[in-house]
Formats: sequence, structure tokens, C-alpha cells
Amino acid sequence: MNTIKLGLHRGSLEIRQFMRQRESVVFTIFFPLILMVIFGSVFKDTIAPGVKFSQYFVAGMIASGMVNSGFQQLAIMIPMERDAGTLKRLRGTPMPLASYFIGKSILVLASMIVQTVLLIAGGVAFFGLELPATSEKWWLFILLLVLGSANSTALGIAFSAIPKSGRGASAVVSPVVIILQFFSGVFFIFTQLPHWMQQVAAIFPLKWLTQGMREVFLPDSFALEEVAKSWETSRGILVNVIWLVLGVALAIKTFRWDRD
Repeated sequence: MNTIKLGLHRGSLEIRQFMRQRESVVFTIFFPLILMVIFGSVFKDTIAPGVKFSQYFVAGMIASGMVNSGFQQLAIMIPMERDAGTLKRLRGTPMPLASYFIGKSILVLASMIVQTVLLIAGGVAFFGLELPATSEKWWLFILLLVLGSANSTALGIAFSAIPKSGRGASAVVSPVVIILQFFSGVFFIFTQLPHWMQQVAAIFPLKWLTQGMREVFLPDSFALEEVAKSWETSRGILVNVIWLVLGVALAIKTFRWDRD
């Protein structure tokens, strides 16, 4: 209980510190919204009966926003905290590692919720995105949000061990995120990508999060436009659960308080 309580306090502090960094707030929360407005305004072609590319893109950006809020943010922020000596000072406090992880998870979930609300509101207001009409789709949406948040948090913490310094973290992390976005059908229709790209993307969770969000926000008939001619809901959830377990294990194993 003390670990959880400390984690909650740490999460509150993480949110306050994050809100004071205006550049991080704009890049993390508003950048996906800016991309949605640009791409949604330029590409308006109908890609399937009752579905425009702008609607397809909004669904993808909602999933991609999880990567921005969790994986990218933490994989860049933690090396910077390590260089600044923040983690070294935290190591000298009674706060356990689990509480630190809980604090980061709360920050990611909070920023992800704000970002998702903005994306959905913008999609509904400007691009004809339809809200889920059944409780099953709403429950699927909540599951994807929680699973995507936890997954991106764990993998972001794990990947933070790779950059050698905070200064070079963005150069290491950003290309990985951009490549995953292209491969996973965020910027392009997934079925139009080369077969080898589809196969590589199917290994990673972002492809299944984007497909899951399409299931939530696009008509059921669009399932026939997917590679397997179905939503493959169970498979997508399973892949994300596997990556979550792997991410937590790697985060615990590779996390460092100090620079080597």
C-alpha cells in the first residue's frame, strides 16, 4: 500500500512538472491533433462505402497518440532526467522503483486521455467521425486505451536504456516512432502497403491498436477492407498483452538510475 501511495503522489508530481514544460505539452498532446487537421484536410477521398480517408486517419491517430504520449515521451524524458541527476537523487529516497513506474504510468494515462478527447472531438466536429453506437465498442475502446497506455509506458521505460544521453534521445527514439507509424497504417491505408511491411508491422502492437481503433470508430462493413477480411480483435489484444508482459520485464531488467 505504501508503494501504491507513493506512486500516486509521484504521479501527481509528474503531471505538475509536465504541465510546466510548455514545449513538451504542445509536442505530446497537440502535435497529433495538428497532424490530424493537416492530413484530414488534404486527403478527403472515399476509400470504402461510407468511409473517407480522413475518418480512417483519425482512427489511426488516436492509436498513434498512445505511442506519442507513452513510448516516445518516456523514452526521451527518462534519459534527460538521468543526465540531469534527477534519477540519482530519487534513488537516494525511500521511493521504490515500482512507485516511480506507477508515477510515469499516471502521467502517460492522463496525457493520453486529454489527447484522445481532443482527437475524437476534432474528428467528430470536422471529419465526420462517428462515435461508437454500441456498448461493446465502447468497452473495446476503453480496453484498447488502458492496454495501449500500459504497453507504451512499459516499452517507453524499457527503451529509455538505449539512448546514451538525454541530448541524443530524440534522435534515437523519433525515427523508431515514425517508422512504426508508417508501417502500421497510420499515414497510409494498411492494405496498400507492401506485403513485407504488413508482415513486419504485425509483430508490433501499434498495428493492432490502429486496427482496433478502426473497429471502434469505422463501420462494421470496413472489416472486409482489412488484410484478413475481419477485425481480428482477439489476436490484436493478445499481441498487445504479450508486448506488455515483455515490456514490463525489460523495463525492470534494463532500467538504470545512473548513467553508466
